[in-house]
Amino acid sequence: MLWPRLARSLLRRPLTDAPVPPLPETVAALTERLEAASRSRLGRSLAIRAVNAGSCNGCELELGALQGVVYDLERFGLRFVESPRHADVLLATGPAVRNMSEALLRAHACMPEPGWVVAVGDCALDGGLFRDGYAVAGGIGAVLPVDLVIPGCPPSPSLILEGLLALVEAEA
Repeated sequence: MLWPRLARSLLRRPLTDAPVPPLPETVAALTERLEAASRSRLGRSLAIRAVNAGSCNGCELELGALQGVVYDLERFGLRFVESPRHADVLLATGPAVRNMSEALLRAHACMPEPGWVVAVGDCALDGGLFRDGYAVAGGIGAVLPVDLVIPGCPPSPSLILEGLLALVEAEA
């Protein structure tokens, strides 16, 4: 009974949906708006340092999708960096767990001005599903001053792009 089922599952196509490509007009408009705002404000591209403050990794999967071939974050002048010393934006995901509070504070202290903080996901907003846990201090706002919240569980890559664009335009 197991062998026929295994053979069928190996020979048929995967049961996944095809990715929905973004509209070229939307991509062009986002690129133009982001380049104008970031160049006037920063004079260069926007560097992002992502920190997992205790999330379930759902938001990290969406951040990974931003770097893939569909969304291609680099074409918008945005890039992820490994050091907070090179970052303009601290992108925090998940609830602020007590073990990561010191790391968040240190990463924020190392950032150059303007040093924006973006909380990504519902957990980063108020602790989400984990808010009543003994190890959770709350949302990212309980540890750092948050400049922008991108809601969703997890938020889509296009929503994250729109949020980052809104942040740069608001501060320009």
